[in-house]
Amino acid sequence: MRQLMEIAEDARRVKHAVAALGTNDKNRGLLAIADALLAHADEIIAANQIDIENGRASGLNEGLIDRLTLDNKRIAGIAEGCRQVAALPDPIGEVLWMRKTPNGLNIGEKRVPMGVIGIIYEARPNVTVDAAALCFKAGSACILRGGKEAFHSSMCLTQIMRAALAAEGLPENAINLVEDTSRDSANQMMKLNGYLDVLIPRGGAGLIQSVVMNATVPVIETGTGNCHVYVDASADLDMAARILVNAKCQRPSVCNAAESLLVHKDVAAQFLPMAAAGLAPSGVKIHGCPRTMEILGSAVLPATEEDYGREYLGYEISCKVVDSLDEAIGHINTYNTGHSECIVTRDYESSQRFLDEVDAAAVYVNASTRFTDGFEFGFGAEIGISTQKLHARGPMGLTALTTTKFIIYGNGQVRE
Repeated sequence: MRQLMEIAEDARRVKHAVAALGTNDKNRGLLAIADALLAHADEIIAANQIDIENGRASGLNEGLIDRLTLDNKRIAGIAEGCRQVAALPDPIGEVLWMRKTPNGLNIGEKRVPMGVIGIIYEARPNVTVDAAALCFKAGSACILRGGKEAFHSSMCLTQIMRAALAAEGLPENAINLVEDTSRDSANQMMKLNGYLDVLIPRGGAGLIQSVVMNATVPVIETGTGNCHVYVDASADLDMAARILVNAKCQRPSVCNAAESLLVHKDVAAQFLPMAAAGLAPSGVKIHGCPRTMEILGSAVLPATEEDYGREYLGYEISCKVVDSLDEAIGHINTYNTGHSECIVTRDYESSQRFLDEVDAAAVYVNASTRFTDGFEFGFGAEIGISTQKLHARGPMGLTALTTTKFIIYGNGQVRE
């Protein structure tokens, strides 16, 4: 087992070689990885089954088991993500602008690799491949540290990816997995100054806050998702019901699933029974305000302050009847996590106010929050969804994993 400092040294040593790879070489590596994942699907599923069995034995809830699970369809989706990343334009070397100054200097800015990117994540083995593919295409080496829940899956995936790169004559140490899943290894990664150029946590609120509070290396904060669907007074209620059910039930364990429903008082009596009927087949528990409870009856649990700010990651949702668009926007900006928010409305002015005034990385008009995803946004895959406002925000694709340098062409100029 390679120790963390050995991995860090290997990644730092290889980062210049990775940065120097041309687009064709990087794409060749990614396509080789995609082919290898499909060829070794049975091996991946077998390793994943060990993680699932261990997870159930240790009491992981079904939402986390779902995040952990790999099958042929999901492996095919992960491989397709690699192919899409390969098909994307290479951001490295892109000149963002160039202009001539009065003294004759030509000054420009261009995209360059980060160097070594660290990612700490939990029970999401697909992140192992998504992160590695994006970092590689962005010209950086990566150090991946997954949770113990997905250890066997992540180890198998990493070995397959490293072997695929090596078979193509490309540096296998571009992709590295920390095999020690103890808290100590995570704490060490947070302090790898001089080795990691940036650290990205991807997981639950506890993990993210631990990294943000304790890391001495630069951090890009990815966030939890307390996402809202607001049904406005002018909404098409059938559309609103479809959007709500999709946003809540299509895959409730992910960060872009809806966790809270807001309904304008003018349509609450008509819409809330429609919402309850749509959510019932999935067994969704509703935590509602007093007005919600009046309309829907005793099946609704009373909503607490904690419920309005909670990311359930399962078949539960909070619900509140609001008097106005102003109240809906105020409620969202109070309780949301800056992830994804939706308004269902036929009123253009309301939609524009919602887009302008709601503070979140992704704001939707008449569409499910489930689309906040690098794959859906055409990025091929994503490293995570940033809810901060520095450098990167929203689904983080290739460009979010680059930095820039200034390039200056002169003709003998000296400063007076």
